Amino acid sequence: MVVQMSDEKKHILESLNLNLRYDGRKLTDYRAIVVEKNVVKNAEGSARVKIGNTEVIAGVKMSLEKPFPDTPDEGMLMVGAELLPMSNPEFELGPPGIQAIELARVVDRGIRESKSVDLKKLAVAPGEKVWGANIDIVSINDEGNLLDASALAAIAALQEVKFPELDGDKVNYKKLTTKTLPMKITPVSVTVSKIGNHLLVDPSTEEERSVDARLTVALTEKNIVCAMQKGGDMPITDKDVDAMITLAMEKSRELRKFL
Repeated sequence: MVVQMSDEKKHILESLNLNLRYDGRKLTDYRAIVVEKNVVKNAEGSARVKIGNTEVIAGVKMSLEKPFPDTPDEGMLMVGAELLPMSNPEFELGPPGIQAIELARVVDRGIRESKSVDLKKLAVAPGEKVWGANIDIVSINDEGNLLDASALAAIAALQEVKFPELDGDKVNYKKLTTKTLPMKITPVSVTVSKIGNHLLVDPSTEEERSVDARLTVALTEKNIVCAMQKGGDMPITDKDVDAMITLAMEKSRELRKFL
């Protein structure tokens, strides 16, 4: 079966062959990045991230929970994502779709596998009560690369968390303490996309429609790979993976400056 290439993809490939993109960027250029912290009053930590016209908000809510039976002395970390129809006409109301579920899992994996948060220090009474950090990500506008924007917003929000006051067994959300999350590592995620034979970062909406494959790489401050997620319909070779990781390492230093 022969799959016909769209006119849009043909034009994008012609541009990439000249090492240019529709908006004038080079293949390895990000759009302008803005990170604002503490943007949600009722969250214990929050951040807004803009990459070009793509915009997301992440908020963290702390709650007292009963620990999982297999990790009675560890707190919890959960990530959820909501892709609002106002941010992209292709998003629909209702339960999270496949894209929202994947986005949440990719963000969660980067934080969890890096051991970013010391979950043992979130235990209040081992086996009975632990703190849970619930990260909610909401899309405000989608013009490409929600993955990197969301991962950056989640980490920025975690950095700003202040624990609410405990009054016995009750959480007083109206009074925050000076206690912050015990963060050991600050992972940064970079998604490298492949269109034809070209590798690029921070794809626009149009470019995302033409992506053959992508690899999201989460990296620590020492550029150690702690998680990867492959997306797209086409396979990638070992050589592709090496090149994608190398590019992600280079760009992670750029993103880390915004934290």
